[in-house]
Amino acid sequence: DLRFGRAWWGWFGLVVFLVAVAVEADRLAELVTDAIKTETPAHAFLDHLLDAELTYRDERRIRTSLRLSGLPTGLTLGTFDFAFQPSIERSRIDALATCAWLRAKETLLIQGPPGVGKTHLSVALGVKAIENGFSVHFLRLDELLALMRKDADVPCQLRRRKYLNVALFIIDEIGLEPMARLDASLFFRLVAYRYGRGSILITTNKSIRDWPELLAGDEILATAILDRLLHHSPS
Repeated sequence: DLRFGRAWWGWFGLVVFLVAVAVEADRLAELVTDAIKTETPAHAFLDHLLDAELTYRDERRIRTSLRLSGLPTGLTLGTFDFAFQPSIERSRIDALATCAWLRAKETLLIQGPPGVGKTHLSVALGVKAIENGFSVHFLRLDELLALMRKDADVPCQLRRRKYLNVALFIIDEIGLEPMARLDASLFFRLVAYRYGRGSILITTNKSIRDWPELLAGDEILATAILDRLLHHSPS
């Protein structure tokens, strides 16, 4: 039927147009040129166009999420020098990069002396998390404590804070200085709230046995925090 054929091509052209306007101009021109050269059928061209749009949307999502996450730039697994740190098992890091531990809402502690790449690895795993569709927020401990002290005075603000609601919250540099009692208490509240709700990744230069000293000398509080952190950690 001629009228049906015209209507079908009209709708097809509209779909192509609606998808095309969302694709970057340079990429669209490349797809059209390739389609002409290879005499690509119309339905196949539309498939390519849809794939390009999905790829573009995902790339845009990743760029936006990285910008909002607070993650330092340039620190990825691809730029980490595993040869410089042979004690770090590459297979172990590759397993963590699958983000299975995030789906299970587990907690990860990266412990070691200064200069071994703890921050680099934590950021790289944060990048992988974003690439896999998880929300991420990165703060150094001093930044986090300053925010929590401020938010403690305005409880209604807490529900909007990223450090409570993101899928992965990365806390960098725990252990450089001991916490005051108020800070240790606020840190416990954070860990307790996120327990079972979302993952935490912590970098620290302190071994587990030194955490009571870090947490205002309070062994009971340190035990409660470590119990929650270590109970849901990757095996």
